[in-house]
Amino acid sequence: MQFRTHRPDQRRGRPPGRRPSGDGVLLQLHTDMFLGLAGMLFLGAMGLMLVAALVSGVVLYAPFMRRLPFGTVRASKAARTRWLDYHNLLGVVTLAWVLVVGTTGVVNTLATPIIAFWKDTALKELTVAYDAPAPAGRRASLDAAVKRAQAALPGMTLQFVAFPGSTYSTDHHYAVFFHGDTPLTKHMTTPALIDARTGELAAVASMPWYVKTLSLSQPLHFGDYGGLGLKIVWALLDIATIVILISGLYLWLAKRRKPA
Repeated sequence: MQFRTHRPDQRRGRPPGRRPSGDGVLLQLHTDMFLGLAGMLFLGAMGLMLVAALVSGVVLYAPFMRRLPFGTVRASKAARTRWLDYHNLLGVVTLAWVLVVGTTGVVNTLATPIIAFWKDTALKELTVAYDAPAPAGRRASLDAAVKRAQAALPGMTLQFVAFPGSTYSTDHHYAVFFHGDTPLTKHMTTPALIDARTGELAAVASMPWYVKTLSLSQPLHFGDYGGLGLKIVWALLDIATIVILISGLYLWLAKRRKPA
């Protein structure tokens, strides 16, 4: 079953008439390169290599900087030396941020196996009593299911509803997801599982630590939890990281061309 997000016009209750923007294309290119799980795992492997490069860079940088004051750029030296100093300076200044973004990116690429593991373990016992998936024509009222879930989790904000058979639910339940209203709990979801046949509350399934880690990794990676100001900071740090990558490639090529 494919997952799609629809944004209806709240005034009319219908989808807007304009065509969707290209944001979804860019997001999918960034998350899986249009290759599905294989693309996600490939990007996860690239993320691990990035983390390894950061660690090795710190190991090499520590003895190098014993000979020079922090932040020194030897402007009078050759171009390769100047680029080396800029590369090292930008690298150490953005180290913590790149490490966070790289690590959370790796976690995000594991979203599919993480959710699958959660369904096969934490939710498995809830499906033992069922002999077949809940048929679409004999399901309880969705509105009643949401109200039953809201009664079970008062004070929390409704986020979305996963239908039976979808990625974030079982074949037998409506999974009604809620989140808190603080900067931290806003990204921590808790689902109330409603029996799709009877409309009764089956369980409030608190997320295990690995799903909570995934939930926190997504906003940290994209920088979308602090408004426009934080997004601008994320964009500037992205540009600095691109400069680091280009300068590193230049230094590598220049070293290879240097005569023995």
